[in-house]
Amino acid sequence: MRLRAVASSRELVLLFSLCFGAYAADVPASPPAGQQRASQSAELQALRAQLAAQQAQIEKLQRAIEAQQKSLDQQTKTASTKESDANQIASTTPMVPVAMAKANTAVTPANGAAQSAEAKSPLSFGIGDAYITPVGFMDFTTVTRSTVSGSGISTNFGSIPFGNTTAGNMSETRFSTQNSRIGLRIDALVHGAKVLGYLESDFLGFAPGNIAVTSNSDSLRMRLYFADVRKGPIEVLAGQSWSLLTPNRKGLSPMPSDLFYSQNVDTNYQVGLLWSRDSQFRVVYHPSDTVAMGISLENPEQYIGGSGGAGPVVLPTSLQATYANELNNGGTTLNVPNLHPDIAAKVAFDPKSSAIPIHFEVGGVLRSFRTYNPADLEHFTTTGGGALANVILEPVKNFRLLSMNYWSDGGGRWIFGLAPDLVVRGDGGLSLIHSGSTVDGVELQVKNTLFSMYYGGVYIGRNAVIDPSSGKLVGYGYTGSSNGQNRTIQEGTFNINQTLWKDARYGALNLMFQYSYISRNPWYVATGTPANASQNVGFFDLRYTLPGSAPILK
Repeated sequence: MRLRAVASSRELVLLFSLCFGAYAADVPASPPAGQQRASQSAELQALRAQLAAQQAQIEKLQRAIEAQQKSLDQQTKTASTKESDANQIASTTPMVPVAMAKANTAVTPANGAAQSAEAKSPLSFGIGDAYITPVGFMDFTTVTRSTVSGSGISTNFGSIPFGNTTAGNMSETRFSTQNSRIGLRIDALVHGAKVLGYLESDFLGFAPGNIAVTSNSDSLRMRLYFADVRKGPIEVLAGQSWSLLTPNRKGLSPMPSDLFYSQNVDTNYQVGLLWSRDSQFRVVYHPSDTVAMGISLENPEQYIGGSGGAGPVVLPTSLQATYANELNNGGTTLNVPNLHPDIAAKVAFDPKSSAIPIHFEVGGVLRSFRTYNPADLEHFTTTGGGALANVILEPVKNFRLLSMNYWSDGGGRWIFGLAPDLVVRGDGGLSLIHSGSTVDGVELQVKNTLFSMYYGGVYIGRNAVIDPSSGKLVGYGYTGSSNGQNRTIQEGTFNINQTLWKDARYGALNLMFQYSYISRNPWYVATGTPANASQNVGFFDLRYTLPGSAPILK
């Protein structure tokens, strides 16, 4: 419309000029009448010829403007469609994961240059050379379980109740908005370096005792809070982020959309998943666009079970009081000493020359444990760790195969705390526990519907030692141990994620469903009691995701 208005103004000026020029033309003072009429006729014909020529030029210009306008309209429509198709929603979860490629708007924020109105999210704004994009979503979650695990919307995989207990003969159904998230990201260029600040919170923090009785006053908690700086091939991250050991979908990016933690609604995700959100200092080297190598110093913890529903290790009688605050049993908070941070390393490959899109990564973690026995004034130190190998490939467009695998000697803490790291011998010495996990599955995107199926499994090795005080066995997995000391935990999951509508300007509305069957098998169960415990779990979730897409700064 603006172009057409300009064209109309030009036509008026042109006609005015022609008319004024004709009116102001010099005419002989006193020509003969016949000569005057002949002259006027000739001038009129010349004027008509000029007007006809100008009219032809105007019509040609109008046609060119209309063609240009149609082209601009088509480009705008195409760009809008591509933006929507590329899932340009600033979500804090890979709701519809962009596994192998991601299209964003490139922006150069130098000297106050800003994004175009068409590309800019209504919730993204600039301050100076920085761009601030709110991120998050609102969740209304319904969970129903065939037995009562007493853990809200998060499933305690390690403590599924047995069928001979009260909890194992009752069911539960709950509503919750706890998984709703809110946060922001800040993008800027500083002296040629790309700087990213990221904050993400949810409402799964400390729950007061009357939270389910009166006001459901769920507590805000910090999920992620980190700064990431990249200049050239070097990238440095500091703060609380997903562990480097958490599987990636793309490179070694710390962004939630580039990680794999399943499409599950369950906020404890999938049995067997290797993950943590912890304080860390990470350095990543990018030798090329297809290879990334990283090392991370991460918050350590000497762990003997008790978290995630897992049963704790039993210590020798004489050392129970002594080692109570030297090893984390799920309730020691920050009292436990640690020799040094856990050292995680990983290399990721995303080859572009591959016939099919693929992401492959290998890595591991190195850990040290140290205790002190005041009875004989002796320190005990041992070293353990684990290795991982993960792959995601897309043999057919929008169909992905996934396999995440981990094996450790003293690395059980990283399997969502479902396996202890070690046991304590009678003299106070330390003996590591073998543990491993896997998550395997498929994901299929069919238009606006994402289907996913996963199998997750955890194995925890037996490590029994003799208690000098009683002569009996203690440790983990020994004969007579509690049925909380699991040998295996397994989960099969099926998910449907239906996008009801999605627009980069207004956000997205999704309806999600999850069904899981979970079972656990302890090392020992008493005679006449069930050999295992199982649970059926169903989730329904309605999610509104905030709009917006952070710029790619160049």
